[in-house]
Amino acid sequence: MPGARSRRRIEANYWPGFVDALSSLLLVIIFLLSLFMLTQFFLSQELQGRDTALSRLNSQIAELTDLLQLERSNSDDLTSQIANLTATLATAQSENAELTGQLSGIGAGLTGRDETIAGLQSELADAQDLSDEANAQITLLNQQLAALRTQIGALENALEASESRDTESRTQIADLGRRLNLALAQRVQDLSRYRSDFFGRLRQILEGRADVRVVGDRFVFQSEVLFDPGQADIQPGGTPDLDALAAAILQLETEIPPDINWVLRIDGHTDRRPISNARFPSNWELSAARAISVAQYLVTKGVSPNRLVAAGFGEFTPLDPADTDEAYRRNRRIEFKLTEG
Repeated sequence: MPGARSRRRIEANYWPGFVDALSSLLLVIIFLLSLFMLTQFFLSQELQGRDTALSRLNSQIAELTDLLQLERSNSDDLTSQIANLTATLATAQSENAELTGQLSGIGAGLTGRDETIAGLQSELADAQDLSDEANAQITLLNQQLAALRTQIGALENALEASESRDTESRTQIADLGRRLNLALAQRVQDLSRYRSDFFGRLRQILEGRADVRVVGDRFVFQSEVLFDPGQADIQPGGTPDLDALAAAILQLETEIPPDINWVLRIDGHTDRRPISNARFPSNWELSAARAISVAQYLVTKGVSPNRLVAAGFGEFTPLDPADTDEAYRRNRRIEFKLTEG
C-alpha cells in the first residue's frame, strides 16, 4: 500500500513539467514569427526603395537616349551640309579650270591666225586640182550609166516574156486544179455509191434486228449485242452478226477499185455512268477496247487490217442526253462508218 501511494505521487508530478515545456516552445515560436515578420517588413521596404531607384534610372536612360538620338540627327544634318558644300566647291573649281582653258585657247588662236590662213590657201589649190579629176570621173560615170540603162531595157524585155509564160502556167494550173476537183468529186461519188450498196447489203443481212439500226451514214450495233456489261470481250451470241458484217466487207473489197482509198471506221461509245476498275480506269478505255476487239475479230475473218480503224469516244458523243435507262442503252453502242482513208 505504501508503494502504490508513492507511484501515484510520482506519476502526477509529470504534468506540470510538460506544461512548462509547451509554454516555452510556444514562446519560442511566437518569438520566431515576430522576428520573421520584422524581417519581411524590412525586406519589403528595401525592395520598394530599389524599385523606385530602378524606375528613376530607367527614366534617366530614356532621356539620355532621346538626347543621343537628337545629337545623331544633328550630326547627319551637318554631314549632309558638308557634302553639299564640298560638291559646290568642286563644281566651282571645275568651272574655273574650264574658263582658264578657254582663255588660253583664245590666246593661242590669235597667235596661229596667220598659219591658218596659209593652210587654207594651200587647201584651196588642192581643191581646184581635185575638181579637174572629179569632172573626168563624172564623164566616166555618165558612160557607165548609159550602159546600165541598156542592160535594164534588156532585163525588162526578159521580164515581160517571163510574165507571159507565168500567165500561161497559171492557166494550166487552174485547169489541172479543176480536173483534180472533178476527179475527187467522182471518187467521192463512187465511194458514196459503194457505201449505199454496202449499207443496203447489211440491211438485208440484218433485217428484223431491233438492236441494229442505221443512223445517218453509220451502221449502229447496240453494245449488248456484242458485249457483256463492263466487258470488252465479244460474247458468243454476237459473233454471227460480226460474221455477216465481215462477209459484206470482204465482198466490198472485191468491188471497190484499188485507186479509191477507203476504210471502215469502228467507233466505240459508252453511257455517262462512270466505270473504274483495274482493267478499265474510265469509259474511254472501255470504248476503245471494245472497238479494238471488233476490229481484231474482223481481221480473223479475213478483213484487211489496213481497211479498219478503231476509235474510242467514251461517253462524250451520246445519241440521247437524258438520264434514263433507255437513254443509257441507246448510248452504249458500236458504230461502223465507211469513209475515205
